[in-house]
Amino acid sequence: MSEFAFELALCAHFERERDAIVSRQLGTAIHDRRILDTLLVEPGPGFDERAAITSERIPLPAIESDVGPGSARFWKDAFDCHPDRARSLVEWAVDVGFFERERRSGRTYVRQTTRYPDDWFDRIVGIENKPDLGRPGALETQLLTDVTLALVDEVVLATESHVTGAHLNRIPEAVGVWRFDPESGERTVIREAEPLPTDEAGIEIVERTSARTEIRVATAAEKARARCRVAERAYGKGWRTFDFPDCARVAPDDDGLPYCPYKERVVRPATDCGPACGGHDPTDAPDQNIDGLRAARTPWEPDPAGRKRRQSGLDRYVDD
Repeated sequence: MSEFAFELALCAHFERERDAIVSRQLGTAIHDRRILDTLLVEPGPGFDERAAITSERIPLPAIESDVGPGSARFWKDAFDCHPDRARSLVEWAVDVGFFERERRSGRTYVRQTTRYPDDWFDRIVGIENKPDLGRPGALETQLLTDVTLALVDEVVLATESHVTGAHLNRIPEAVGVWRFDPESGERTVIREAEPLPTDEAGIEIVERTSARTEIRVATAAEKARARCRVAERAYGKGWRTFDFPDCARVAPDDDGLPYCPYKERVVRPATDCGPACGGHDPTDAPDQNIDGLRAARTPWEPDPAGRKRRQSGLDRYVDD
């Protein structure tokens, strides 16, 4: 099975089995580039407050800006960046319902529609998918980076292969190992993951060769900021980020995956489908209720009421 199909099957499994936000292909680096295959973001005490704001990602600079739910701020004074960038962030935050704006004497002022709940997520579990351990690539360095940086609370290797002692010896001891059968959905825990020190400084491996290893220190504050960014991206993105092909044969299965009876497997539309395929039957792409599936199986809220506010006094607002 391809890594793409394996990854989708694993995401579908956790969407059914875990009370968590499931996402895939998200950056988890601070100074370099590292993409984790699958992430599980577990809800924290403030999750319902976050879900009530918007179904989409809230930009991190808007969360960190000098804009609060109390007095409105002149938009240019709220961001420490170029005005064009600040203007774009204001539009983004207003569009997703996190900011509201008003005009005073020809100037635009903004405020948060509600307080951003810093405790809306709890643990973040990062999963590296490698169905075939016979082709590990840079797996050891990738997992070592995840462990020493400790941006996520747990790191797990998921595979379809038989796991040997030699395999376990080649990856950091803190990494959990799961064997997953994408056909049956059966998951076997070979080794439990160890909790990582996410609230401490971490070491990010920028480059590693046989001769040298280049590292950079990530402070606890940088990691906290990156965790919020990752959680927000996961909430807004989800994991069904693929488009169905314009083919009559391919249709969503019960998990919303692009199954093709001609190829008898889940396909990757971007590479597996099109006129070059012998079974291609051109038509419009099928309708998909992706949001409905995600809403039914996870705590994500597709159509929140938002946080509307009414003025109770000069520059004082209360939630409706």
